[in-house]
Amino acid sequence: MTNINGKTYAMNAITPMNAFYTPILKLIFFILGHVKPLQADLIQLSFIHFARWVVVGRHKFPHLSGEQPPEQLHYDYLLFFSNFNGTWNQYIDAFADVLSGGLNLIWRWSAKFPGARPVTEFKRYIARVQFDTDYYYVAYPRATANDVKAAHRVNAALAEFARNSKDMAPAEFGGAYLNFVTQVQMDLGATGIGPVGA
Repeated sequence: MTNINGKTYAMNAITPMNAFYTPILKLIFFILGHVKPLQADLIQLSFIHFARWVVVGRHKFPHLSGEQPPEQLHYDYLLFFSNFNGTWNQYIDAFADVLSGGLNLIWRWSAKFPGARPVTEFKRYIARVQFDTDYYYVAYPRATANDVKAAHRVNAALAEFARNSKDMAPAEFGGAYLNFVTQVQMDLGATGIGPVGA
């Protein structure tokens, strides 16, 4: 599966939408972007690296040369991009469970959108409008977003331990080291290949 790189899965979906609704959706995006409490549920889904929606108007597609005939499109297009940890099924399940109201608010304007619940129909819809990702950038390809956060916590705890233990006697150091390892043990995960599944 070309969408998987280490523990990260990239997803792209493109859905046609009636151009009449584009200004409404752009207003919704503006509100969601400026009212931070409305982003809380998305931010709490810590396995999501990012999720982004973009609207491209039917007359706004790039025209690369005068020889390229302009497209005669009937719809505007809603593009969705996301990177996340875990499997596709886990992602769609969590997204639909936690954010079904927001997903309905955003995608309701797209053609044949069935709603985020029940999740089976939503998964069928996403599978139909999703495109594989051939290339994408991952800063830490063998680590999840949670792995990176855990590494920052371990690094901060180690720096504090180093400051506090530099003048300790060996016996005292042993006990302090044991306390340090106990404190950070939940953050000492392993990077590598994640679960494979669709």
